[in-house]
Amino acid sequence: MSKVAVVFWSGTGNTQAMAEAVAEGARTKGAEVTVLGPSEFGADQVALYDAIAFGCPSMGAEVLEEEEFEPMFASVEGALHGKKIALFGSWGWGGGAWMNDWEARCNDAGVLMQHAPVMCQEAPDDAALAECKELGASLV
Repeated sequence: MSKVAVVFWSGTGNTQAMAEAVAEGARTKGAEVTVLGPSEFGADQVALYDAIAFGCPSMGAEVLEEEEFEPMFASVEGALHGKKIALFGSWGWGGGAWMNDWEARCNDAGVLMQHAPVMCQEAPDDAALAECKELGASLV
């Protein structure tokens, strides 16, 4: 059985809804899924999972959330080489530069990107949630 972690931060609940859909998609493919916040995940846990989905909304000037998520992600980045991952998140303003920057950062770290990043403006609609389920399934 494949083990998948869904690690996310959400301020308004939009990225949380996306995380729940990602987890559902992985479970429908038979994965054992663990959903975690950034304070619950570290570099020592990367090897425990076959794949990891990371979710974070765009904050400020289109950056990852800086108090919890960014420090956690920076701490695990070096351990992600060769790991199957996927990215998702929501945004309220801007045009998605935070996701493009995040994806480039992951590619530089040598990850095995399993699905194109999924992002939506504000609350995810049915189409975005379906994409999140596909993203989760792609990790299994």
